[in-house]
This record gives sequence, structure tokens and C-alpha cells, in this order.
Amino acid sequence: MQTIDSFNFADKKAFIRVDFNVPLDENFNITDDTRIRAAIPTLKKILKDGGSVIIGSHLGRPTGPTNKYSLKHILPRVSELLDVDVQFANDCIGEEAESKAAALRPGEALLLENLRFYAEEEGKPRLPEGASEEETTAAKKAVKESQKEFTKKLASYADVYVNDAFGTAHRAHASTALIADYFDADHKLFGYLMQNEINAVEKVMSETERPFTAIMGGSKVSTKIELIKNLLNKVDNLILAGGMTYTFVKADGGKIGNSIVENDKLDLAKEIVELAKQKGINLVLATDAKLADSFSNDAKIDFGSVKEIPDGWEGLDIGPESEKIFTEVIKNSKTILWNGPVGVFEFDNFDKGSRAVADAIVEATQKGAFSLIGGGDSVACINKFGLADDVSYVSTGGGALLEMIEGKSLPGIKAIRGY
Repeated sequence: MQTIDSFNFADKKAFIRVDFNVPLDENFNITDDTRIRAAIPTLKKILKDGGSVIIGSHLGRPTGPTNKYSLKHILPRVSELLDVDVQFANDCIGEEAESKAAALRPGEALLLENLRFYAEEEGKPRLPEGASEEETTAAKKAVKESQKEFTKKLASYADVYVNDAFGTAHRAHASTALIADYFDADHKLFGYLMQNEINAVEKVMSETERPFTAIMGGSKVSTKIELIKNLLNKVDNLILAGGMTYTFVKADGGKIGNSIVENDKLDLAKEIVELAKQKGINLVLATDAKLADSFSNDAKIDFGSVKEIPDGWEGLDIGPESEKIFTEVIKNSKTILWNGPVGVFEFDNFDKGSRAVADAIVEATQKGAFSLIGGGDSVACINKFGLADDVSYVSTGGGALLEMIEGKSLPGIKAIRGY
């Protein structure tokens, strides 16, 4: 299989699927350009070789063309970071896009309008409320048929396809997976970002140095069932923290006050505890918590056992005893996966536990451990503390990363390497 380093893009037009789904303020200014910066090395490599780039991306969840989600808002920043005057097509498959792509010369770049302005990108019909079953079936069939022409049109612009959008690799969309069918094996490849993401996950899950510790945070155990079960076949230590703590505590007969809980998942919590015992996994749960009398940064604060939280109080962070337990396990690990903070880190008064976890991961990394941070709020958390450069890898993928860790085959990866 070709890699981006082995492929010579000289005089080739490349269609690059990137993830420029960046946050914009009310004046359409980019508030975080991380995703754009992440794709720049791939784009620059192609241009440096003497190739030209046709950039495709989505922005937001539009239900049709709308100024709010137009990629023209990010064009100046893309041009600035790429150090090229990037052209723009006001459509992604219209006559203008086709002619501008055809006219591209080596070293030039073209940004297409938002791919999701077309229902064909996702392959899902956009139906009016109250549509009948017959209308729904007909619409699904129609969009699937037109999706082929949409995909074929995008592919026709280029000689080579490069997927550098890990954040959408778990979606079988036109530009993230289906388009690869229109290129032979030597003319479809991963960009640097995509390859780095795959390498990081495979290093954690397949080339594991032990002890392997996974830290799973977040509010709900229900959203991470498959993830936790797969990790129980891989890890030596599994730290379960954040809001899901209290589902486990209640399942064990503890008193959790007003803490968040999934009452319909108590049996599942018991099952996970039993499964960990059977597999000989060190399952680590918080023993104490930083308590608040309301869900607010300005709430009154107290500390206590996670099993004896008074009515009117809730756990919003781990306590000092749990910090010591967690950090001791982390510091002695050789492979670390962190998904989800251990407290309400958005509140400065309840981010101490997550900060302690982050510091322990950094310390372990400095001693030679491989650390992967990814999925949801854990990335925002590590960025808040300014420690992103002190861990091994920070993933740009949320759902894609989690599905890969769950052991699922991702359409965007399978489309290029076949598995």
C-alpha cells in the first residue's frame, strides 16, 4: 500500500478529504483552528511535490446550503496556514467546481464548498416532518442512487485520493469511504494525520507495553459499554471515574445523594465488576469525592466517601484519597489511554482531580510510557491544562477513536487498506 511519503504527487491532482469542522463565533471567526492545522502537513507535502490539491470537508450539520455553514468563512485561515492563495468553489459538484479543479496547476489549491450541503454526502434523505413510510422508503432509495453520481463526480476531479479526516473515518459517507472505489490501490492513501491516528491506536491496542492502564471518565456508563468490555480483554488496570462512578457505587449499595446516576444500568455495573474479577483486571473506582451542594462552580464544597454522600449533595470531582490511588496506578504504567475527565473540569473548583490525572500521565510519559488522549472532553481537558505537548498523542477523533478502540472496522480506513 502506498504511503503519503512514498507517493510522488508531481503533476497529480489530489482530492483530500479533511476535517475542517471547526467552531465559529457569531461573526464567523474561527475560535479553534486545531483541525485545520492538523491537516496542513499533508497538504503542504502534496504541493511541495508539485501536485495540486482539491480540498473537501464538511462543516456542522446543515440540511441544505446555508451561509452559516459555508466553508468560505474559513478560507482566509486555510490560505494563511498553507501559505498559498487558496481558491474557492461556491459548490462542490457544480460547473464552477469542475472547471476550477480542471484548471488547477501544480502548487495550487482549491477549497470546495461544504460537502454536507448535499444529502448525498451522508446518504441520508432529508424528509419533512410527518413523512409517510412510503415517502421515507422512496426518498432513501433516491438518495442512494444519486449518491453514486455525487461520489463519481467528486472522484473525477483528481488522479489520487487522500483521506486525512480521522474524525469522520467511522462514517461510510461519499467522500470518506465510497469515493475510494474510484481509485486503484496505488492511488488512494492516508494523509499524515490519519496515519498518525491509526498508528497511535494500534500502538495502544496491539503493540501494548505493560502495565496497560485505561482511564475512562464521563457521566454515563451506558455510552461506553462496548468500550469498557473490549478494554477488559486488553488492560491490566481500568480506572472508571467521572459521573459513572455513582452508578457503580449505588449498585454496590452506597448512598450517593444527588449525584448523577443511571438507575437502569445498576445490573450492568455489577456485571462489569464481576467481569473484571473473572479476568483478573485491577478495576479502580474512586473512594472519596469532592462534594457540592449544587451543580455550580460557586457551590459550597465538602469532602466525603463516595458511599456516604448526604442528600442535597453531589460528587463533582474525585477526592484527595482517590487522587493518590489513581496517580499511583498511572505513574507505574507503560501504556496509558485516557478517555474522559474524572470530574467537572469545566468548573475551576472541580478540575483538581483531572489535573492530577493529567500530571500523572505526563510523568509516566516522561519515564517512557506511551500515552494516548482522546475522545470527547479529555482533549479539551488536556488543552485546558496546557499539557497536550507533554503526552505521546492527542487524538482528533471522538467517535472514530472510540469505535476503533472498541475493535470495530472503520469504513474510512477499510476503504483504503481493505480491512
